[in-house]
Amino acid sequence: MEILKDFGVNPVLLVAQIVNFLVILFVLKRFMYKPVLDMLKKRENQIRDGLKSGELGEKKLTEAEEKEKQILQKARSEADKMIADVKIEADELKEEKLEQTRREVEKMLEQARLTITQETTDAEERLTQKIGQIAISLLEKSLTGIFGEKEQKLILKKAQAQLMKHE
Repeated sequence: MEILKDFGVNPVLLVAQIVNFLVILFVLKRFMYKPVLDMLKKRENQIRDGLKSGELGEKKLTEAEEKEKQILQKARSEADKMIADVKIEADELKEEKLEQTRREVEKMLEQARLTITQETTDAEERLTQKIGQIAISLLEKSLTGIFGEKEQKLILKKAQAQLMKHE
């Protein structure tokens, strides 16, 4: 103990300082250190949760981008298929309309042929009648000075009968 006195240390004061230190240590540990540690632990957990949430959000974002790409790809392929189907339908419709137009044109041509044939036949009949009338008239005028009236009538009747046969 003498060494302590040589250095000027009072043992009672030393014990009192040790007790004071332990009391302050206990108070700090109990009321300050533990709440600070709890706060740091809580903050660490919040940071960890935030990192997990960030990773989860990034993962969900990546999944959403992948899903978006798949949906866009599917939409493109469906659009391409629809365009191809529409082109096929348009070609079929075009062919159908062309065939229908061909049939209508052929029908119109056949109708025109029939009309031309009928008009030609009618014109020939009228022409034959007109020529027959002219021939009878010419024959009548020609026979006037040559034959008598009865003979003229007989010849004209035979000529008309011959013309009627050929018509």
